[in-house]
Amino acid sequence: MSSMQASNPVSTPTRAANDRLLRLVLKLDAVVTAVNGVAYLALAGVLNDLFGYPTGVQYEVGAFLLVYGIAVWVTATRPVVSRGATKLWIAVNVLWVVLSLVVVATGAIEATTLGKVWMVLQAVVVGAFAALQAYALGKADRV
Repeated sequence: MSSMQASNPVSTPTRAANDRLLRLVLKLDAVVTAVNGVAYLALAGVLNDLFGYPTGVQYEVGAFLLVYGIAVWVTATRPVVSRGATKLWIAVNVLWVVLSLVVVATGAIEATTLGKVWMVLQAVVVGAFAALQAYALGKADRV
C-alpha cells in the first residue's frame, strides 16, 4: 500500500456521501446570506425606515453578504468540499454573531427597536448555521 493510500483510506464515493449534509448546510447558508445581501442593497431606503440602519452601512453589509454568499456557494459546489474553507466560514459566522451582539449592546450603529431585534434574530440564525456547519463537518470527517 502506498503512503498516499495509507494517509487517505476514505474513498471518494464515501467522502461524497459523508459531505451531503455539509453541502446542504453550506448551500442554505449561501442562499439565505446572498438573499439578505440583495435585500440590503435593493431595499436600503425601505429598510432604513424600518430598521433605522444608515443606508451607507446597509450597502456595505449588503455587498459583503452577497460576496460571502457566493463564496460559500462555491465551496459547497466543488467536487471536494474544502475543510479549510468550511472552517473559515464557521469562524466568519461566529464572528458575525459576536459583532452583531456587540453592536446591539453598545448601540454602535443607529437602529430602531425593530432593527435591534432584527440584528439579534440574524445573529441567532447565523449562529445556527455555524453550529450546523461544525456538526456537518465533523460528521463528514467520520467514517
